[in-house]
Amino acid sequence: MFEIERWQEIFETLRKNKLRTCLTGLSVASGIFILVILLGFSRGIQNGVTSEFEQDATNSINVWPGVTTKEYKGLNPGRRVQLKMDDYADITNKFGDHIDLKSAGYSIWGGTISYNGQFGNYRVEGVYPDKQFIENSDIINGRFINNTDVVESRKVAVIGNKVKTDLFKESDPLGQQVSVNGMNFMVVGVFSDPGGEREETRVYLPLSSAQKVFNASNDIRNIEVTVKMSKNFNEAVELSNSLTQGISDELKARHMIAPDDQNAIRVNGTLAEAKKIYTLIDTISAVFWFVGIGTIIAGIVGVGNIMIIIVKERTKEIGIRKAIGALPSSIVGMILQEAIFVTMFSGLFGLITGLGLLELVGPQIQSDFIKHPQVDFQIALATVFILVFAGGLAGFIPAYRASRIKPIVALRDE
Repeated sequence: MFEIERWQEIFETLRKNKLRTCLTGLSVASGIFILVILLGFSRGIQNGVTSEFEQDATNSINVWPGVTTKEYKGLNPGRRVQLKMDDYADITNKFGDHIDLKSAGYSIWGGTISYNGQFGNYRVEGVYPDKQFIENSDIINGRFINNTDVVESRKVAVIGNKVKTDLFKESDPLGQQVSVNGMNFMVVGVFSDPGGEREETRVYLPLSSAQKVFNASNDIRNIEVTVKMSKNFNEAVELSNSLTQGISDELKARHMIAPDDQNAIRVNGTLAEAKKIYTLIDTISAVFWFVGIGTIIAGIVGVGNIMIIIVKERTKEIGIRKAIGALPSSIVGMILQEAIFVTMFSGLFGLITGLGLLELVGPQIQSDFIKHPQVDFQIALATVFILVFAGGLAGFIPAYRASRIKPIVALRDE
């Protein structure tokens, strides 16, 4: 039941001890505030890292050739390894049961692309159709390279949105002819990429067409595959590691490379790297929770100490109340209500302030690894209620002791 007299008494007590009340409330509010900020930035880090991994498939394995650094079977170091279509066929056939998407590639970094007097230098890549999904690219107009394009070595091209903006401005590029190093290709699609403009400065051609344009014969520059995912993330990581090692061993054997030569064939699995990053994020989040909860506990201890002081100061008053018939439950309720009020008000103040700061500062943060720092409001609110419960518990202990004081003992207190 709501009793106006009790609330008046509580406010009067708080008013008489303004500094003590403010310091107690500040310790509680700062605990919630710090926890909200830490959790917000923890989520921001998670969003940023997730965004970075979304630029490409997180379960991909990339193969790039290099230069041998060790003598092996009579062959001198310093040999440049050249991947062939036979290498791609061997890898995809031997490990096909564990491979989901696959593409070989032949690329040049400074291909000259021109259209109607506009030109620029872009990365030109000959690829297979699966490249679209390995790169997480979205077709915003037209289509991507298909199998028929590759089989028939068609002169078609799929351009990035940045290339489209540079060369075509506002006009529709579909069906138009662009010159790729002096040879005409018809634009059949425009793509966007979560990696942004850097990834959208690419031009994709059918692999067979690119090999002919650049006189590459049977050469390829890289191999990309994705691992078939399982429901268990750790099992998928183990499969990725096993597949990475298997591909490396197979290619080294085919090209007469020392097994311990790390530079001749570079095989990188992104799934293992993703696990390391996500494990780090979980660790950071746990540390943030630990620091935030530690700060809250300090505030709760402060509330408990203040309640003990309040009970000590009001011992004689409590004795008088009991002498004139006040029940122990009313004594407990009076002190407990004050503790809960201070904790609730301070906790909500810290919560609102923290959320407000995240809303104000979050959009201003320009970082690839911290994006949209935010807190789940339900989790934050639940934390406040847990804090209120803990604050009430901290106030209950001295309140219960006060209710058990004998009136004669309390009246003798100085």
